[in-house]
Amino acid sequence: MQREVKIGTVTIGRRPFVLIGGPCVIESRDLVMRTAQGIADVTARLSVPFIFKSSYDKANRTSISGYRGPGIEKGLTILDEVKKEVGMPVLTDVHSVAEAHMAAEVVDVLQVPALLSRQTDILLACGETGRAVNIKKGQFISPRDIVHAIRKVESTGNTNIIVTERGTSFGYNTLVNDFRAIPIMRDFGYPVVFDATHSVQQPSAMSDHSGGEARFIVPLARAAVAVGIDGIFMEIHPDPTNARCDGDNSLPLSDLEKILAILKKIEEALWTV
Repeated sequence: MQREVKIGTVTIGRRPFVLIGGPCVIESRDLVMRTAQGIADVTARLSVPFIFKSSYDKANRTSISGYRGPGIEKGLTILDEVKKEVGMPVLTDVHSVAEAHMAAEVVDVLQVPALLSRQTDILLACGETGRAVNIKKGQFISPRDIVHAIRKVESTGNTNIIVTERGTSFGYNTLVNDFRAIPIMRDFGYPVVFDATHSVQQPSAMSDHSGGEARFIVPLARAAVAVGIDGIFMEIHPDPTNARCDGDNSLPLSDLEKILAILKKIEEALWTV
């Protein structure tokens, strides 16, 4: 049976799909607040449930010189402001047991990054907090193998679990999507989200940082909704060209309303057939 996961005022695992989105990394308080409010305005007009996402630390940057974020203390303070002032649930990455417990004091969803999706201690720590846990499927594991990460979180008694598909490594610096992954992972009983922006990332392809092919965000998002996804995850930035992280695979905020409207029509067609 497909579970529904309630996160604040948002329930994921029912219609309509949920949007998880925001800038890849916290660049400044002003940018985060403006982006959160801009996305909130769009999603309110379209009646799309929304969870804000941004990271206080991008610990897996390609280069030592890559911008990582403001750090956990300042970052959580900003995310707390988003939650209280703009008024939606918030999600952020955690990278260690200690971070899981700190972040759980503020955020509604703890996200286990794809590169850490086999790390037992982090999965257990996230589960033990009682917060919802979004497990991003590693680029290096099959859809069927994500069940092992799920079982680790379940072992803590926490069943507030979401699983996110974000592409599979295909040779060097390239990811591809196999849309069979979505129904395969849904068979484990939890909501499945499709990450339309990291799926077009080209890991470490630009010498000292990752590249991306943003023109494929919309086709892949359309396909995922048609397959029957529970949520769409997108890195959303007011000015991707000048973003300090993942700009090449981020969606411009100005394009969001048009794209969400299309995705809603696809979902409506799917569930009225």
